[in-house]
Amino acid sequence: MPPRPVGYWFEDMPFRRAHLLAAIALFMAFVIESWEQLALIYVSGDLGSAFGIDEGWIGWALSAVALGMIPGSLVWGPVSDRIGRRSVCLWSLAAYGVIALVSAFSPNFTILMVTRFLSGLALAGIYTVTFPYFLELLPSRLRGRAAVYLSIGWPIGVLLAVGVTQLVGGLGWHVVAMASGLAGIWVFAIRTWVPESPYWLAERGRHEEAAAVLRRLGAAVPEGTVFAAADTADTAAGGDGAGERGRPGQPLDLFRGRLLRLTVLMLVVNFTFNWGYWGLQTWLPTLLQDKGLSMSASLGFVALSAVCMIPGYVSASLLTGRFGRKKVFLPYVALAAVSGVAFAYADNLTEMYIANFALSFFCLGAWGVWNTWNGEFYPTSLRATGYAWATAAQLGATSLAPSVVGYLLARATGYTSTILFIMAFLAVALVGAVTLPETEGKELK
Repeated sequence: MPPRPVGYWFEDMPFRRAHLLAAIALFMAFVIESWEQLALIYVSGDLGSAFGIDEGWIGWALSAVALGMIPGSLVWGPVSDRIGRRSVCLWSLAAYGVIALVSAFSPNFTILMVTRFLSGLALAGIYTVTFPYFLELLPSRLRGRAAVYLSIGWPIGVLLAVGVTQLVGGLGWHVVAMASGLAGIWVFAIRTWVPESPYWLAERGRHEEAAAVLRRLGAAVPEGTVFAAADTADTAAGGDGAGERGRPGQPLDLFRGRLLRLTVLMLVVNFTFNWGYWGLQTWLPTLLQDKGLSMSASLGFVALSAVCMIPGYVSASLLTGRFGRKKVFLPYVALAAVSGVAFAYADNLTEMYIANFALSFFCLGAWGVWNTWNGEFYPTSLRATGYAWATAAQLGATSLAPSVVGYLLARATGYTSTILFIMAFLAVALVGAVTLPETEGKELK
C-alpha cells in the first residue's frame, strides 16, 4: 500500500470504547471551564459584601479568569503544536486546580484578582486544546455530530454552578472557589483515557506512535506504516513555508496568503458571537431581578435556560451531519438574535420564559456547531494555534462584556436597551460567518 495521510485511516473507522472514554474525559474539561467562569457569578452578592466592592468591580472580578485566559490561550495553542495536545491538557489542568484552590484563601481583593487571573492563565491550555484535540481522535463521518455533543459540557457546567452555589453558597464565596480546586483531580482521567493525537504524532514524524494510537482507536494500520504528508499550511497559505513537514506553524502564518481573510473573519465571529452570549449570561440574574424576580427565582430561570440549551445542541448535532456547518450555524444565530429581541420586549414572565428559552436553544446549538467548525479551518501544524487565536477573541469579549454591561446597568440604561445592545453583536457574527468555507465531510489536514 502506498503511504497514506493520517486522515485516510479515519474514513471508515468505527466508533469504539476508546473514543467514548476520550469523549468523557474531554467533556468534563469543558464542564470545568463552564463552572469556573460562572460559579462566582451566582455568589457575586457575597463577593461584593466580603470585599466592599460595587457592581463595576464585581464585573472585573468575574472577568479576571477570562483576562488570564487571553494571554494563556495565545501561549498554550502554539505550545500544543510543539509539545502535543495531551501534555498541554495535563499540565494546564493540574496547574489550574492548584491555583484555584489558593484563590479561595485570598485575604483581599487584589490577591483575589491576581489568583483568578493566574487560574485563567492555566485553564486556557485545556480550554484551547479540547476541541481540536477531540476532532483529531474522531472518525471522519462522526466528527461534526460527536464534537457538538462535547459542547453540552457547557450547560452541564451551568447547572452544576447553579446547584452547588445554592447548596453551599450560604457558606461564602470562598467555599465555592475551593470547589473549583477539586477539578485538578480530573487530570488523572485524561492521562488514562485520552491518547495523543495521531495527526500531531505523524506531523512530527513519530509514525510508530501514530500508528499505535490509530490501532487503539480501531484502525487496522499495518506494522511499519509511514504516513504521507497531507495538504499543509504551506499550500493553504500560499507558499509561506508554514507547512514544512515536522515544523509547527508560527502564529504569523495565520495572517499570510490565503489564510489572512479566513483568520480575520474567524476572529470577528468569535468576538461578536461570544459577546452576544456572554454579555447577557453574566448579568442575567441581575436583569431578571430588575424585572421583579427574586434571586432564587432568577437562578431557577437560569437553570431552566441551561436545560433548554441541551436540546439545542442535540438538534444542531443531528442537522450538521446532514446539512453541513454553515447551513445550521447561520439560521441558528439568526433565530437566536430574534429570540433576544423578543426577550428584550417581553411584557410578562411567560413571554420572558418563552423568548429566553428559544434564545438558549438556538444560541447554544449554534455554539456547538461553531466549536466544531472553528476547529476545522486550519491544518495540523496550525490547528491549535488557530484555535488559540479564536479562543483569545472569545475571551476578549468575555472579559469586556461583563464590565461594559455592568457600566450600562450602573447608569440605569434599562433592561430593554441593554439587551438590544447585546443582541446587536449576534447580528455582526451572522454577517461575518456568511463567507466562511464549509468543512463538513472534508478530511482534516
